Amino acid sequence: MNMAGIAARLRISPFGLICLVGLVASLYLSLIWAPRERVMGDVQRIMYFHVASAWIAEFAFVLVGVSSVIYLWLRERRWDIVAYSAAEVGFVFCCFVMITGPIWGKPVWGTWWTWDPRLTFSMILWLIYVAYLMLRVYGDDLPQVKTFLAVLGILGTIDIPFIHFATLWWRGLHPDSLVMTEEGLGAGMEVDMRIALGVSAVVFTLLFFYLMSRRMALERLRDETEALRERVEHRHPGSVGI
Repeated sequence: MNMAGIAARLRISPFGLICLVGLVASLYLSLIWAPRERVMGDVQRIMYFHVASAWIAEFAFVLVGVSSVIYLWLRERRWDIVAYSAAEVGFVFCCFVMITGPIWGKPVWGTWWTWDPRLTFSMILWLIYVAYLMLRVYGDDLPQVKTFLAVLGILGTIDIPFIHFATLWWRGLHPDSLVMTEEGLGAGMEVDMRIALGVSAVVFTLLFFYLMSRRMALERLRDETEALRERVEHRHPGSVGI
């Protein structure tokens, strides 16, 4: 049976099947294949998912900001959908970062949380995500609300460089990046660890785009349903909702 047949049998798209296979491969590489870190032990294996999720959480909000700029420029609904979908999926990854961070930090640092610069700016990003999504849910579907959301999406991206370069700009408890070093990309890790982390980053990126595409399709379907409801209501006043 080919990939399309397997995907149909599992009722997911071929792209979704690729993500599923990638997740299994990433779990194997991270939890079994990669060598045990000498100082931190097996708890360090959280890093492969924590770092990959952090990358997506930051990338997603940059996408929110870029889409918001284009929306303010063109006023096209599709860019509002891109921003909304990126924020919703990115928030899931950001929550994963906020959960895995303390689980990794407790046995290594001796505390679940500290107001380290990178952790603080990560918490700010999480709060920006919460504010953005709460306004989406509870704000009316008005142009003014969407304009405010776009502005919030743009302003929220200001936090991203502070998260990314916090360990370079300030001295804190969070260790320096082992991925981006002066010696080169990933030079702070063993080759096998680099491969496991690279696969996780690629798989999480694919998963993000898969989930985002599904969320965008759902939002477009909602728009079509709403347009259909309005047409029916226009032709047959009072018929909708009976």
